[in-house]
Amino acid sequence: MYLSRVEIDVKNRYKTKELTHLGAFHNWVEQSFPAEVAAGKRPRHLWRIDQLAGKKYLLVLSEVAPDLEQLTQYGVPKTAVTKPYDRWLESIHEGQILRFRLTANPTRSISRPGARQGRIVPHITVDQQRKWLIDRADGLGFQLVEQQAVTGDEPRLAFDIVGREWPVLRRKAGRDVRLSRVTFEGLLRVADVPEFRRALTKGIGREKAFGMGLMTVIPAGEK
Repeated sequence: MYLSRVEIDVKNRYKTKELTHLGAFHNWVEQSFPAEVAAGKRPRHLWRIDQLAGKKYLLVLSEVAPDLEQLTQYGVPKTAVTKPYDRWLESIHEGQILRFRLTANPTRSISRPGARQGRIVPHITVDQQRKWLIDRADGLGFQLVEQQAVTGDEPRLAFDIVGREWPVLRRKAGRDVRLSRVTFEGLLRVADVPEFRRALTKGIGREKAFGMGLMTVIPAGEK
């Protein structure tokens, strides 16, 4: 596995004028793997948009390294980097405390009379979105860490929602839709190493092709 990043050239409006919807970012990611495109392969690449220190980045997790020239198509020149990810994955161990960042699409299914599948709707409130992650943690191989409040109140889980957006997804047929994009940050404890590695490499939740589901982690002492 490889984790790659490039700074998006937001100051160059001419270069990034196409990046007005999630589908355009998806195409950018796909074009960064020209050998797969030529072979007619379409493996899923996890990706997300990060905003750090006033800059915007495209982050991509993939089984093979991307073409850095293609990855810089809408990026600031010479900012594209790729790092092997397998060694880090192999170093993860049970009980390890990690700082995480996850961009996801929290949803729920509403049953419909006579329908085989429920209707998928987004969670709207902060409480609903927090509960969505809390309810899934055990099945994803981790526990959310409790943090004692300084005021002496009851312990609370040490994670926050740091971003809530509704980016546009343009469909070829039918009307455009807006997807709920929520970014979580906080602390977790690894409980089941195989399941946790699977969550990191396969993604969490829905709409993975459109910038949701990628969780990254670093040791708790790092920033």
